[in-house]
Amino acid sequence: MRSTLIKLHFAVFLWGFTGVLGRLITLNAPLLVWYRIFITVITLFVMLWYTGKLEKLPARKIWQLFGAGAIVALHWVFFYGSIKFANVSIALVCLSSAGLFTAVIEPLLTKKKFNIREFLLGFVGIAGIYLIFHFDPHYKLGIIIGILATIFSVVFSIVNKKVVATIAPKTMMLYELSGGFLAITVLLPFYLKALPTNHLTPSLSDWFWLVLMSWFCTLWAMDLSLQALQKVSAFTQNLTLNLEPVYGIILAFAVYHENKELGTGFYWGFALIILSVVLQMMRVLRYRKV
Repeated sequence: MRSTLIKLHFAVFLWGFTGVLGRLITLNAPLLVWYRIFITVITLFVMLWYTGKLEKLPARKIWQLFGAGAIVALHWVFFYGSIKFANVSIALVCLSSAGLFTAVIEPLLTKKKFNIREFLLGFVGIAGIYLIFHFDPHYKLGIIIGILATIFSVVFSIVNKKVVATIAPKTMMLYELSGGFLAITVLLPFYLKALPTNHLTPSLSDWFWLVLMSWFCTLWAMDLSLQALQKVSAFTQNLTLNLEPVYGIILAFAVYHENKELGTGFYWGFALIILSVVLQMMRVLRYRKV
């Protein structure tokens, strides 16, 4: 179980870089996600085809995975939208609401019994967001978009938990991200019509950061997380995701000096997020049941 938790935490560490990379890339949120998924899908297809591990799945399973991919693609669009409307730190800290939303949504989508302890642990994270919003109200829109991103992330993890045990992780990623690519491709013209942009193609530096994001923060990180999800609950995975703000915010402070933009409320809220993660990890290691 310890090795599983290590894989999960390392995946979260890699995801912590996506906020910093997202701010470096000059494309708007949907275009950024479109190119990110495009590079990842092409890479995955070539890898699986070259190694002879390209699997065909039943049509019903393919549509399930396409649906899950559309959800994670929307999560990414809202996440990077939150960065654009607020900053990296705010977008990342909104993910701390994952524990609360998982505790509420998972029993509704599965047969799992409602767990009051999980709800209370998740509520600690949402209390941290409230403190940030209370002291820094000018981040209102970015926080709302960030919370919507978190809800999509939670639903994605719960849906994945249902099928992850029966499909190889890389095969699962290929079909899911292909579905996400199709979903963003369909929605992109409507977004660009509502919010036009002249910057449709990545610059040379954008391509570099997109490849880095796709290979390390998407392909490798998702593979590790799917391996971990075979043995841990969706709640443990989503609450562990609360560490993504820890890693990402440290990087944002170092690269963009965002600590100069944030007030006292942010740090009090951030402390509550760390507390919720520590309490859950102590609970997991004590009962050896995740």
